[in-house]
Amino acid sequence: MYYNKIMSELLKLQNGSDVRGVAIEGVEGENVNLTPDIVKQIGCAYVSWLAKKLDCDATALTIGVGRDSRVSGPALADGLIAGMVSAGAKVVDCGMATTPAMFMSIVFADTAFQGSAMITASHLPFNRNGIKFFDKDGGLEHDDITEILKLASLLNPVNDNAYIEKYDLLSVYAEYLKKKIADALADQTPSGKLPLEGLHIVVDSGNGASGFFVDKILKPLGADTTGSQFLEPDGMFPNHIPNPENKAAMEAIRTAVLNNKADLGLIFDTDVDRMSAVLSDGSEVNRDSIIAMIAAILAPEYPGSTIITDSVTSDRLTYFLEDVLGLKHLCYMRGYKNVINKQKELNAKGEVSPLAMETSGHGALKDNYFLDDGAFLAVKLVIALAQAAHQGKKLDSLIEKLPPLVEEGEYRFKINDDDFKSYGTKVLEEFKKRATEAGYQMPQSYEGIRLSFKGEDVQGWILLRMSLHDPVMPMNIEGARKGDLAKLKEIAKKLTDGFEKLDRSSL
Repeated sequence: MYYNKIMSELLKLQNGSDVRGVAIEGVEGENVNLTPDIVKQIGCAYVSWLAKKLDCDATALTIGVGRDSRVSGPALADGLIAGMVSAGAKVVDCGMATTPAMFMSIVFADTAFQGSAMITASHLPFNRNGIKFFDKDGGLEHDDITEILKLASLLNPVNDNAYIEKYDLLSVYAEYLKKKIADALADQTPSGKLPLEGLHIVVDSGNGASGFFVDKILKPLGADTTGSQFLEPDGMFPNHIPNPENKAAMEAIRTAVLNNKADLGLIFDTDVDRMSAVLSDGSEVNRDSIIAMIAAILAPEYPGSTIITDSVTSDRLTYFLEDVLGLKHLCYMRGYKNVINKQKELNAKGEVSPLAMETSGHGALKDNYFLDDGAFLAVKLVIALAQAAHQGKKLDSLIEKLPPLVEEGEYRFKINDDDFKSYGTKVLEEFKKRATEAGYQMPQSYEGIRLSFKGEDVQGWILLRMSLHDPVMPMNIEGARKGDLAKLKEIAKKLTDGFEKLDRSSL
């Protein structure tokens, strides 16, 4: 009974394929449930899990541990490391790092760790924190995390004062990225010049872990980075949430680009596995447009290949990918692990998929270990910017044929039923039945029901789906012309009428 209670509490920390919880006080009503002692148990369990997977003794393992700028990071890192050491592994403390860098610590020849862990809660508020685990196959899956948390409930790690080696992984990772840029631009860089001379690039780190991109990559390659902001790590995030999906964050980098007359602005989330950009005229390159931009960069190298996205990408993007770039578009499902795993699956079958990307900014490249790495995507953008400038063009020329966003809305319908999944399923079934009877076009959808409208009366699309975790049904609507959004909302209301436990007040 005692261990069942502990297991129940530990399993509450699972968030998909990550561990997440409240690490410090400071937000009313949110009690701390992720402490150094708890992560010590989890660290011990991860070592046992990894040793079993690799069929080796724990003493044969070397594991790297990194963290982002959160104020709870150092204490949680100490706890995690202590748990790993108590299980017999050798641990290397990588200090401030990024999530992609921690995976690369398994790849780099100078480190070649058997496993790694990153202490981060991505873009969540200052009081939260969590852990992302890796092995040679990439980020752990949902079932792996469940197994580790169940195992953690049975362990009681002992204290071990073993020597912990420290390693500046971030500098090694930055050098790797810097070389990618220099090598790609070598043919167009005159003797005695630096590859990014003449380009003005500003970065907004949001006080997360991405400040290194300025000091260790852009400046050494000759870029003018005047106007870059919030580069100092500060886990209280005093300026804005480091999140490319946050309106205040995007407005901050947009303002920096315009005020400094920069050629490009880059913004990252806290642990640098996501990014978005702003063009010289202040246009935001995020959601559909960042996918379009990266796909346009990759298209010449991967003609006719498949681009995988999450379900809320637009019909505009499908047109651009297929009709303009000559690629295939697989509009899959939400969850960055879902799109990445689908990408791995297709490539294993021989169907080339160079990019899997969510509208959130998570983007994984085939030529970068299927790793969702915001800094690597930024490297691709910087290279494309320099190449465009060399040809007398601007970066926005890559997506000039992407139709503009006209009208859109996201409406979240709360389900007031204890068995919300069953109720949501009934809503979707009836929604589909009514749409079929009305003769609406329904393209293939891997989650929820998607409707596409291409007539004279109304143009755009509607997607109704279940939330991944919550008793909510999000509905995304996009109108292709002024006035279409209102028409589509009326259609959506008719298709969802009569469900008393579905709160449609947002619509």
